[in-house]
Amino acid sequence: MPPYRPARALAVALLAVLLGALLPAATAQAANRTVQGGRLDWGIKSSFQSYVTGPIAQGSWSLTGGAATVGGSQFRFHSATGSYDPASGAFRAGFSGGVHFTGHKKPGGGNELDLTISRPTVRIQGGSGTVYADMVSRDRGTGRVTSAAQVPLATLGLSGIDMRGGATPVALNNVPATLTSQGARSFAGYYTAGTPLDAVSLSVDTSAPAGKPAASPSPGQPKSSAKPKETAGRIEDAAVDWGVRRTFREYVTGSIGRGKWTLAGGAQDGGALFRFPKGTGTYDPEKQALAADFAGSVRFAGAHGLDLTLSRFAVGLKAGRGTLSADVRSDGDTRRAVPLITFTAEDFAPTNGLAVLTEAPATLTAEGAKAFGSLYKAGTAMDPVSLAVAVEAAAKLPALPDLGSEPVPSAEPSDSAPAKTTAAAATVADDTSHTWLYVTLGGAGVLAAAAAGVLFLVRRNRSTTPPAS
Repeated sequence: MPPYRPARALAVALLAVLLGALLPAATAQAANRTVQGGRLDWGIKSSFQSYVTGPIAQGSWSLTGGAATVGGSQFRFHSATGSYDPASGAFRAGFSGGVHFTGHKKPGGGNELDLTISRPTVRIQGGSGTVYADMVSRDRGTGRVTSAAQVPLATLGLSGIDMRGGATPVALNNVPATLTSQGARSFAGYYTAGTPLDAVSLSVDTSAPAGKPAASPSPGQPKSSAKPKETAGRIEDAAVDWGVRRTFREYVTGSIGRGKWTLAGGAQDGGALFRFPKGTGTYDPEKQALAADFAGSVRFAGAHGLDLTLSRFAVGLKAGRGTLSADVRSDGDTRRAVPLITFTAEDFAPTNGLAVLTEAPATLTAEGAKAFGSLYKAGTAMDPVSLAVAVEAAAKLPALPDLGSEPVPSAEPSDSAPAKTTAAAATVADDTSHTWLYVTLGGAGVLAAAAAGVLFLVRRNRSTTPPAS
């Protein structure tokens, strides 16, 4: 046997060990990851917003399904769900919420311009991307209303972005969008195919594939049929959701207010609303009467002496009418239990242990107008109110809109850069992804070094071994 064969065998064995260590990690990383939570920020088309609310259309727009606003002219859609394949870069994320545009009011009622865009979904495959959405629109010529689900509304310009190899959160920033031919038709003919739309930004959380599901009872093992006991008048849990007023939030954080809002005491951010949880009190299911107090507070602070704190929220509900009250602190003075808004709740009966009121229109009271420094008059429409009361321990309150993790520096498209940028942030949420990253980078170096060592060893043995006679 030639002397260099043992060295070759040793090198082959070493490479096999290294590959064996790397391949399990590669296989784990290649598996699809679940998209769960995140936001899509998109103004659709800013000039269209201006047209709708301007002197020609004299219309307005409103948000549905928990959508919010962010910045000067962007809508924020929430609660992303979908999948992401780091190996191929295939990406799909659907978002909740919508925006309804109306304008050109007709003398007999109704609007000539009536367009709703909701449930946007971003799909990316093989370097190309598309934004889909549910569309309901009234044709500007015939007035015919058409409705279509998941219309391919816009194509995305992904030049310079490589979707492969990302971790979590996956983020894209200011990606150009262009109206498609199908989108132009669903846009009621206001724009032609190829028209540039507003840029798209998104950030979503991803997680590793779930493990095995919990074992279900065997055929011979009956499921428990015991029901939670219901105590008359008792509240197991409750929450009230209210965004105060969208334009007020925008005023506070905008160029005039130059301020911010902060939550405390357990209050939660739902994007377009604040949740005040841990409701306690009494509820009569038969009379649908409620008296409940909630935890949490929100403080608005900014320029021009703006400093307003709302806390100790309470809801009173009787005979289909509701009032939301709170302690109001402003100008160093605190007023207790100020009735801020009223709303209608005609049906607040429990189903499966849970009574729910969703986005009930709310009106500012005279006392509420004073709380806002007469910025708004009594009778002004405020953000709608949502209310949930659990009377059974097993009942779960509706989930808040899931905005995902705070976005980190993310990938932006590039028209000229030859090198591609990964669409995923460098931050990794789980140890498995960290291990994969380190093993891949470190392992590649080890493999390269091992290969160089093998070649050197084999060549050395060949050069120092005399030819066989």
